[in-house]
Parts: sequence; structure tokens; C-alpha cells
Amino acid sequence: METFTNIEFPAVKKLGSGKVREIFDAGSEHLLIVTTDRISAFDVILPDPIPSKGCVLNLLSLFWFEKGSSIIKNHVVTSAVNAYTEPFKGDSRLAGRSMLVKKTNPLPVECIVRGYISGSGWKEYLKLGSVSGVKLPTGLRESDRLPEPIFTPSTKAQIGHHDINIDMKTAGDLVGQSLIEEVKSISLSIYSMAAAHALGKGIIIADTKFEFGLLEGELIWIDEALTPDSSRFWPLEGYMPGGPQKSFDKQFVRDYLETLDWNKTAPGPNLPQDIIKKTSEKYIAAYELLTGRIFAQERA
Repeated sequence: METFTNIEFPAVKKLGSGKVREIFDAGSEHLLIVTTDRISAFDVILPDPIPSKGCVLNLLSLFWFEKGSSIIKNHVVTSAVNAYTEPFKGDSRLAGRSMLVKKTNPLPVECIVRGYISGSGWKEYLKLGSVSGVKLPTGLRESDRLPEPIFTPSTKAQIGHHDINIDMKTAGDLVGQSLIEEVKSISLSIYSMAAAHALGKGIIIADTKFEFGLLEGELIWIDEALTPDSSRFWPLEGYMPGGPQKSFDKQFVRDYLETLDWNKTAPGPNLPQDIIKKTSEKYIAAYELLTGRIFAQERA
């Protein structure tokens, strides 16, 4: 399968180019989001793409957006390439890795839900005994399941900078207190639904990040949905608190990078072929387990 690190439509304005996604103007009401095979770690885009990654992220997002549609509306209009407007219509490069979406006003916060203590949350817990102002029980081990999922918002950093965990008051100052309370409630509802589904498929969703926007005053779920890039996916088999877990997500790449003498600033190091291959396999395995679908058939 061909990999894509970039995609261009010379006649169309590119509105944004993120760590993974390219965003194009598709008319007064719509955007086209194209998910590339780029991978980032520690907020640095790495030089080597991961085959199939973009399609996994896009197709898995579509799966979760549909599954969560009874909880909150989402921004998806269609992912059928033949239904796109020109010049995107029928472009084979977009198959499986793109979606036409509604334009919204994105909220300036990352909406993180944690069901287990790991990553930056674990580091903050060790220092403060809390995460984003949420006090947690003493004596937790790394990767322990929390008594109940917690909502821990963060800032949205530019590429090359790190998000910063913030408390509910600070998040409320950014978007409004009543709105952040609504966002918290919906985020926890989506996570609970998804975590229960995933557990039945043998995957623990340790934590995940949501993004939301406003469309004519209504809260809409946007961006990506419960992917290996925005979540920590652990195999249920072999789960053992007390340290890091095996993962289906890009933690596998982070763990490799931690073995290098790299200062976590751009440019990122090249990845060995075996790391690239295993990472691609992990993304595909997560997709197939969670959806019950065969990735190669979905991509076609």
C-alpha cells in the first residue's frame, strides 16, 4: 500500500497541516480532512511514515463517530470519495483516509478522559497526588485502574510544543464554565461506552483525547475519535499494573525512542524498519479487534 506523508490540491486552499492531518477548504460549510501516514512522538513529527496508519485512524474514527452518535452529534458528512465535491471527487488517494466534515468553531482545549493512571497523568500524580486538579487515592501504581474515570483537560499546543494539563476552572475560563461542564459530561459518557465495547474485544482504553467544536451554538464532536494516536490501547491479556503496559498504540514508538540519545526536539530520528513494520501491524490489529472488520477489505 502506498504511504502518504503529504497531499496537495493546487487549486484548493490548504487550511492546516497538523502532525498527521491535512485540512482543505471544501466550500462555505465543509472541510476535507485527509489523514496521512505521518507519525509524531513527543510532539515531533518523525521522518518515517507508518504504512496503513492514516487509513486505520480515519476508518476507526468513522467507526467511533457512528457508535457514539446517540450521545452527541459529530462533524462527519461523508467518507464516500465519489460523493465529494470537485476537485476531490473520485481521487483514489483519498480512499479510506479522508472524510468530508462540517465546519465548526473548535474549542481551545483538549478533552482528556483517563480510566487508568499512565503517561503524563502518572508523572503528575507522583509529584502532586492529583491530575489536573483531580485528587486521586494514595498508593496507586503505574497503570492502575482508577476508581472511576476522570476528566483532565489540557491546553492545545502548537506543533513542537507540549500540551499542559489544566484544571476545570482554567478550562472554564477558556470556554465558559457551563460549556466545560457539558464537555466533561459528554466526554465521560463517550469514554464509558467505548471502554466497555473495547474491553469486550480484549482491549483496555487506558485514556483518550476528544475534541469538540460549536456549530450554530451546538456542541459537536470533531477531529479524530478513539484512535491509537489519541488513546492508549492496552491488550487485556497480560495487563499487570505496576509499570508500563504493552500497547497497540504509538507508545510502542515512544518506548523505542526513549532508548535513544535524543533530546525530544526536532528533527526526529529515523525509525528502524522492524519498528515501522511492527507499529503498522499494531495499528491494524487494534482496528480489526475493535471493529470486527478486516482492514484490507475496508480500505479497498
